[in-house]
Amino acid sequence: MRLLTPLTRKQWAGTAGVTFIALLIGATIAVVIARWLVGLEPVEEFLTRYPGEYELPESAPTGFPAWVGWQHFFNMFFLFLIIRTGIQVNQERRPQGYWTSKRGGKKISLTLWIHLVLDLLWIINGAVFVILLFATGQWMRVVPTSWEFFPNAVSAGLQYLSLDWPTHNSWVNYNSLQELFYFLTVFIAAPLAIITGLRLSQYWPRKNKALSNAFPIGLARKLHFPVMIYFVVFTVIHVILVFATGALRNLNHMYAAQDSTNWTGFVLFVLSLIVIVAAFVAVRPSLVAPVAQKFGDVTAR
Repeated sequence: MRLLTPLTRKQWAGTAGVTFIALLIGATIAVVIARWLVGLEPVEEFLTRYPGEYELPESAPTGFPAWVGWQHFFNMFFLFLIIRTGIQVNQERRPQGYWTSKRGGKKISLTLWIHLVLDLLWIINGAVFVILLFATGQWMRVVPTSWEFFPNAVSAGLQYLSLDWPTHNSWVNYNSLQELFYFLTVFIAAPLAIITGLRLSQYWPRKNKALSNAFPIGLARKLHFPVMIYFVVFTVIHVILVFATGALRNLNHMYAAQDSTNWTGFVLFVLSLIVIVAAFVAVRPSLVAPVAQKFGDVTAR
């Protein structure tokens, strides 16, 4: 029995429309309340004491090495395709083909095989990222290192909601709200996506009853889809803030590993979008079947 029945395109569009309107109304109310709060004297004093960021340890690195840009691109590349194929798996009623491992086992749709391969590549990319993060000291930029992180995160949140945004200087230091969501994304959401995806896949050790009972498949289904929604919302907000707080400089940080306001990062960003769009077109069962054939048996529906 499946927890979520496949949604039609009209249902997806309707759900997205209702969600957008609800979020717009909620955001408007939040802005009004925040602007009222920041006008109160105690809140003004709080914002002065905690401006939204705290000083990093002296050993913390400044700037972004080139590998951060490459990792950022690959993470975005795989994440977009994973979300796309995940939705396709949910909607698919008549698969275009099936794949079976050469070692035997359960036959799965080619769309699901593509999704699982992308998952694996995303996990490998993430593992490399985390290793480099701790090997180079960059972890101090995304992992809280002071108790002042908490009040500064609240302060940054109030500033964003009041539309009087905190000063951005990501080349040196993230504000605490940025740090919070980067930490949640890297160390909470990503592992949750991996473990729930593994639990739902055929590669989960189902013969281990103790492990399966400790993490029921129903719980994995309940968590996997909301985690995907989190990544979508995070990406949308992330992109909006990148362009709203100094697009050229931010894109240079992310793609060109330089602190400047030229067009290098923007050009690289556009090229990355072209690659992703091309992958959207190319990653389909009919085109991927020859690759899948090298790793297993592919059969028509």
